[in-house]
Parts: sequence; structure tokens; C-alpha cells
Amino acid sequence: MAGRRTDTRERIQQVALELFAERGYDKTSLQEVAERLEITRPALYYHFRTKEDILASVVDRLCDSIDELVAWAKEQPQTAASRQEILRRISGLLEDQWRPLFKFAQVNQGVMQGNPAGQRMQSGMLGMLSVLSVPGASAVKQFEARLAVFAVILGSVPFLFEMDLDEAERADVALEVATKLVSDD
Repeated sequence: MAGRRTDTRERIQQVALELFAERGYDKTSLQEVAERLEITRPALYYHFRTKEDILASVVDRLCDSIDELVAWAKEQPQTAASRQEILRRISGLLEDQWRPLFKFAQVNQGVMQGNPAGQRMQSGMLGMLSVLSVPGASAVKQFEARLAVFAVILGSVPFLFEMDLDEAERADVALEVATKLVSDD
């Protein structure tokens, strides 16, 4: 039974993010979320009372995965292979989990700025951007490390790069560029 409840919560989160990105957070009602899911409003309210609750739960999940990634990355040796694996993991999380929330955040920047969930997301992103920085490294190397993470993230934003590439190809190019930024050459 708990598995089914979790599946429903995840479906609600996914559909709500899609609607928030399509229509805008402020223009999307819980009724529309329920209709797209083909469930009743009371069924939706069983899982989430408000849009803010949905957004907070999605951001919490994102930030938890960022925190786990950052903690894991800090335990890795300072090698080129480790940096490449960290970038691959960031790219994989973008593909699997993070992309819908990033799309939402781009479309709904005003909502995210004044929201505790947005502040938590910003804090997590800052932690992730510095995950490849080596204390004591030159300013140029520290900047390149942050740019590498940012390059992987930007690879998931289709409207920033007018390239004739599908999502997977764009992500691969972004990962290749990011890897070059943190190589030992």
C-alpha cells in the first residue's frame, strides 16, 4: 500500500511540474492537476493540500539528491577520473530527475525567488557548483570547475542553444565540454 501512495505522489509531482512549466505556476490550479491525472480533488488533497506543498516536496527531493551527490563527491579522490564520474552523475541526475524542475524554475523564476523552496534549491545548486573546486587551486581552476558543472546543467536547457541536436546529443556535448574544463591538461 505504501508503494502505491508513493507512486501517486510522484505522479502528482510530475504532472504538476509539467503544468506549472506549460501554464505557469500562478495560472495552474489544483483542479487542473487533478483533471490531468484523472483523479478527484479530494484524492489529490490526500497527498498535497496546496500547490506550495507540491513544489516544496519536489524541491526537497531534488535538494536531497544534490546533497547526496555532493557528499559522495567530497569523498572521492582528486583525480581526473573522479571529476569525470562526478560530471557523469550530475548529467545522469539531470536526465532522470532534475530536468523537469529546472524547466519549471526557468519559466517561474519569480515564484522561486520569494519561496523557501526556491531558496533551498539555490543553496543546493551553489553547493553543487563548487563540488569540483579544489581548495587552494588557482582562481582560474576554481572557475573552470564551476563552469564544468554549469555546462552540464546548461546542456539540459534546450532554448539556450539553437543547435540541431536532440536532448541526448546536447547532453553528451555538454558533458564533453565540461570534462575538458576539468581535465588535467
